[in-house]
Amino acid sequence: MKTILVDAVDTFVIEGEGINQDLYKLLEIYPNPKVILTNANDEQMIEFGLVDIPYPVFTMNHNPDKPDPLYFETFLKDNNLTAQDVIYFEHHPDACKSAESVWITTHFYDMDKRDLVSLKEFLDSNL
Repeated sequence: MKTILVDAVDTFVIEGEGINQDLYKLLEIYPNPKVILTNANDEQMIEFGLVDIPYPVFTMNHNPDKPDPLYFETFLKDNNLTAQDVIYFEHHPDACKSAESVWITTHFYDMDKRDLVSLKEFLDSNL
């Protein structure tokens, strides 16, 4: 069963709103494990509301950030996973490119459109 990797800030958590409830409801349809990926350091984890969310959170505290493929390589290694074991969706184009560079199947999630229809199609076709 593949793990769903979810971008944190501006995707799962919306500044000033908290957890994106519509996205959370969509993710809960799937029995797959979910992990929230962020660049946040300890202070930002609190600031962005990432300390009290329903899924595990992975961060490298900006060392490096997600636009660096080492971020994803480290995540996979630390969790004993391969790129084929996960799928990922993210709002930042450079982070998407970084994940794709290490062969992670990735979906660009437009944070302004919040298009859950295309996200569901991505999840359905890749899980």
